[in-house]
Amino acid sequence: MITAESRVREACRLMDEAGAPVAIARLASEVACSTRQLQRDFADILGISPRQYGQAVRTERTRVALRSADSVLDAAFDAGYGSVRGFYEEGARRLGMTPSEYADGGAGVLLWSAATCDVGCVVAVATPRGLAAVRIGSVGEVMEEIRAEFPTAQLVRDDAAMTDVMAALAQLAAGRPAPALPVDVRGTAFQARVWGALRAIPPGETQTYTEVAESLGSPSSVRAVARACATNKVALAIPCHRVIRSDGSLAGYRWGLEVKRSLLAREGLSGSAGEGA
Repeated sequence: MITAESRVREACRLMDEAGAPVAIARLASEVACSTRQLQRDFADILGISPRQYGQAVRTERTRVALRSADSVLDAAFDAGYGSVRGFYEEGARRLGMTPSEYADGGAGVLLWSAATCDVGCVVAVATPRGLAAVRIGSVGEVMEEIRAEFPTAQLVRDDAAMTDVMAALAQLAAGRPAPALPVDVRGTAFQARVWGALRAIPPGETQTYTEVAESLGSPSSVRAVARACATNKVALAIPCHRVIRSDGSLAGYRWGLEVKRSLLAREGLSGSAGEGA
């Protein structure tokens, strides 16, 4: 019997091979189901659409091309775009800046803000397309990391512009429902799949690393799922704190097990602290 997981897994494989989005009609034909069914399978299992997955694949190819090509024009063709215009239009949406700005180390303006909430100091950085980073820790240390990631960006603190974002993050830190925040995902195609699956875990629920891997149709990728959780750049909005070990204990958390335990407790859950994974 062909399952939803196997259909999604095969569709993802096809897009991984293509290095870009593939028409939904072609994907549905390849996995022997309707386009509506495949859209539903992706939403249920990954929390994103087939096109969003394909865009994440192409974003990763774009990022690699920009860092390795001799020119932006070369990168456009290396990344599989049919025109430079398409490269700039989609590249800007997915990277949160123009491709040439990203190639230059993130040149442009990024807004950021910081606020103290139930789990400590939360720092958020936003591109025009969504949150590029949400970190828990001291402002100085977090901004040092951000400056290293976007070495030529102009980082502008704008608490007024970020008011709604910071309020939503504070609600999440307190274990309360909050509006969905747009995220400017920066990672590999597999990381994008994991992060999408994490966003589908409702408050008040947890999943094990094994369950997340199985939901992706890759039951043997437990370690890769754990790495994707560890490299999550958008705390709270992508709730990696809701992933636990198979025995119910709390695995390592970038911002400390006490923070993880606190977040789960506020969401009405509990867990025993285990050693970091």
